[in-house]
Amino acid sequence: IVDATALPEQVTDDVIASAFRSAGQRCSALRLLCVQDDVAERVLEMVTGAVRELTLGDPRDPATQVGPVIEPQAKDKLERWIADMNSHGALRFRWEGAMPPRGTFVAPAIIELDRAEDLKEEVFGPVLHVVRWRADEFYRLLDDLTGNGTALTLGIHSRIDATVERIAARLPHGNIYINRNMIGAVVGSQPFGGSGLSGTGPKAGGPNYLHRFVIEQV
Repeated sequence: IVDATALPEQVTDDVIASAFRSAGQRCSALRLLCVQDDVAERVLEMVTGAVRELTLGDPRDPATQVGPVIEPQAKDKLERWIADMNSHGALRFRWEGAMPPRGTFVAPAIIELDRAEDLKEEVFGPVLHVVRWRADEFYRLLDDLTGNGTALTLGIHSRIDATVERIAARLPHGNIYINRNMIGAVVGSQPFGGSGLSGTGPKAGGPNYLHRFVIEQV
């Protein structure tokens, strides 16, 4: 969630890392970017420009920023999703660089949706979905996000502490990242886990994690 007080340059860096690093195949990857309407176009222009400059290739090469997705079936599913969104006029941008000659690569895409509730399934790949929200629809946005059933990672970009506190209090996500990217939690020092469709039980790396693997017998 990005409000009008966020720094666009910082948002862009964190969105690119969160949505496209590891080809968007981290469980914590950014799937849905919610930007306040007042700054949405400026932020999206910067994000689009950054996506245009991404390098696809062999992940063993340090110059690579986006590698392949895990298998042909995943690639086919993602391509069908993007094509369907394009047929509905929702595709804002598709990376058009030179694709590697071999491998299950998917060109990064940005898709604009009308509301957060329009994203009804996890799209596990380098696809960023975007919704715009008006200040007077703030709580409607939070209700939409609460209702989608997933609650693993949440990123907030705002320079207003009260806004951050309101969002964190309203949404049930297990991990909340404020003014930074939302990937790369280190199990052991940053316990990681969610609720609902994003898993239940003690967080990995938390004090009660060991008990999750224990079956009591008498």
